Amino acid sequence: MSGKSKKLVVATSSSALFDLSESDNIYQTEGVAAYSAYQIAREHEPLAPGDAFYLVRKLLQINSLLGIADRVEVILLSRNTADTGLRVFNSIQHHNLPIKLAGQVAVVTGASRGIGEAIAFRYAMEGARVVVSARTVEEGDHALGGSINGVVARILAAGGEAHAIRCDLAIEEHRVNLVKETEQVFGPIDIMVNNAAVTYFTPVEIFKQKHYDLMLNVQVYAPFHLAQLILPAMKMKGSGRILNISSHAAIHPSKDQGGRGGTVYGMCKAALERFTTGLASEVYEDGISVNVISPGLVATPGVVHHKLITEDTPEESITPVEHMAEACLRLVHGNSKELTGMVTYAVDMINDYNLTPAELLA
Repeated sequence: MSGKSKKLVVATSSSALFDLSESDNIYQTEGVAAYSAYQIAREHEPLAPGDAFYLVRKLLQINSLLGIADRVEVILLSRNTADTGLRVFNSIQHHNLPIKLAGQVAVVTGASRGIGEAIAFRYAMEGARVVVSARTVEEGDHALGGSINGVVARILAAGGEAHAIRCDLAIEEHRVNLVKETEQVFGPIDIMVNNAAVTYFTPVEIFKQKHYDLMLNVQVYAPFHLAQLILPAMKMKGSGRILNISSHAAIHPSKDQGGRGGTVYGMCKAALERFTTGLASEVYEDGISVNVISPGLVATPGVVHHKLITEDTPEESITPVEHMAEACLRLVHGNSKELTGMVTYAVDMINDYNLTPAELLA
């Protein structure tokens, strides 16, 4: 294992390795026995015999930790046992790229549906251990479809790692527990995605105080408080990613634009963007990136509920949720000092970084 190989080949059966040789500078591994040496050295964790997907996932996490290979190639022979789980790693099979978030702990708030759900899926596809958080635990608990247990079940069924934590971000104890339980289940948080929002579209003149307080608490103070809770551990590690989800509503409207009561919503998102750039500056030397991204008009259940998209909305003005998920993936890996302090948009990320959105879990 000395030196850095060109390629790590992970095979699901020994016969897949017959034509590979040491002279090709390829690190070879086969089956459970080969993994055990790494397991003893790195994790001391039991391995389910014959679980081909588990083997592949763990080896990829170890590759990320030790830098064994520049790229990874997955060879599938035992398709009856591996195909279902390995759908999560389609990006490796198609592009021969290493899993970008292997073994990292990611928390996504507002992840029971819509954009948060899509981000959770995309991070799991790249090997992250994802905490799916929102208020809706089971299907039917909310008027809109989706639940954190449902999202977790789909990630687990595809062979990923995920854990559901109910969290009402307006409640301090819930925010504290979100961080505490995540650390107990998966370990210190590497990535925090602040996606949750509570929104009321009402003109200022008749806006209710309780709605104003709730919106600022969830959309502005909660990300601020969560940053306070996770920054000490991130600073200790010398790395971390905080990604805030904003909206085009943060952009100042023209004076004759009129509106549908979105002033308070836009104010919250503008505050979130200024918080992002300020915090990015504060933690720049600590190896922690802080960015904020707006999705554009995505046909999420919430957007449809508020009639922000109707049958008259031009198709070209709608951003596919896969584009937002891909952009959010790009913002949480790579050089933290180059990719920080950004106030950006999904369409710009796709174009500027030449991203190809992956198909999300079905």
